[in-house]
Amino acid sequence: MTLNIGIVGTGWFSKVHADLLTGMEDVSLKAICGSSKQKGEDMARPYGAEGYGEITEMLEAHKLDAVYICVPPQSHGAIERALIKREIPFFIEKPLGSSTEIPASLLQDIKEHNLLTSVGYHFRYQENITRLKQSLSGDKVGMIVGQWMGGMPGVAWWRNQEQSGGQFTEQTTHIVDLLRYLAGEVTEVYGMFGNRIMHEQHENVTVADVGTVSLKLANGVVANISNTCVLPGEVGRVGLSFYNDNGLLDWNPERLLEVRSGDSKEFVNAGNPYAVETEAFLYAVRTGDRSRILSDYEDGYKTLKVTCAAYESAQRGLPVKL
Repeated sequence: MTLNIGIVGTGWFSKVHADLLTGMEDVSLKAICGSSKQKGEDMARPYGAEGYGEITEMLEAHKLDAVYICVPPQSHGAIERALIKREIPFFIEKPLGSSTEIPASLLQDIKEHNLLTSVGYHFRYQENITRLKQSLSGDKVGMIVGQWMGGMPGVAWWRNQEQSGGQFTEQTTHIVDLLRYLAGEVTEVYGMFGNRIMHEQHENVTVADVGTVSLKLANGVVANISNTCVLPGEVGRVGLSFYNDNGLLDWNPERLLEVRSGDSKEFVNAGNPYAVETEAFLYAVRTGDRSRILSDYEDGYKTLKVTCAAYESAQRGLPVKL
């Protein structure tokens, strides 16, 4: 059975998914919807798909088995509602929104329809994250420290707090999500954000360019996640480190390092987590078996709540309980 797929969004990430989908057996990319018909058609052409500028138009023209949503944080709401109404399963890129308001109401509708969803927290599908999760299962974790240190993306919406939700919600969300996935739920956050450099270098920058967030977990673990977007070009550091009486487990997107007393092992990352995540979603669309999906809409919403609470805490200058 061939699955007919649609994509909403025409950015770089839509192309990543389009390339993956068109390389798969029994999958047909039928339609792409952009913010204008022109954008939709331009992206659709190389894939032999149809281009649209309106989601409802696309859904009326094709009987789609699933839709991929790859749009900026501020563009969520109407797209999901159109799919929920028609009970079409969807895969959605993180974050689910720039604030929790719209996603909270969408989640209610998704649960009422028991709709199949998957969220693009691709790091969960990495071999090294599976290995790390296994290593941690026998450990009593003491403390966790994470970071997303990089540069500022070149798109205007990213620099606007209202539109992107800021770096912690738009980018560092991956580290927050891994913290939840590997160590458990967050109960309290205390965030401090600042504007140091980027507002002097670029116009209309309303996002903080440095920040640090302390997090308390339900199991008593204390964590800290910091981020910055002031770094130049290719300079950066992204990762998550776990400290306890057995030693140190240090993960970054390229490798996992296990340091135990007198012994250290390094595991280079292998495989393509984007492919694994898409296979898990399409398997669920085909069979109804959701067990391979590691983050659905409800789970993704929990991560969004943590990142938005961190921003709220920084605004108020007080810890926020979840």
